Amino acid sequence: MDRLYARVEGRVQGVGFRYHAMTQALALGLSGWVTNLPDGSVELEAQGSPRVLRQFVAFLERGPGASRVLRVETSPRPTDPGEKGFHIR
Repeated sequence: MDRLYARVEGRVQGVGFRYHAMTQALALGLSGWVTNLPDGSVELEAQGSPRVLRQFVAFLERGPGASRVLRVETSPRPTDPGEKGFHIR
């Protein structure tokens, strides 16, 4: 089990990015959260197997149809063994 932090930059607010990220994370069985930042980017933490996290990052790099992702930065975080589900903050 791994956990990662990601910050996604580009046209990622007002296009359903958080909802699609949550939907994708839940479909992959990940836990965590996603939120908008005041600077127009989106940040999130996701937890799951390394293979599934790589799939999720690939989704973040593409984004949903109306978005335009310019950059995704990731870094590891400590796992949260008690975390359940994935939600929008």
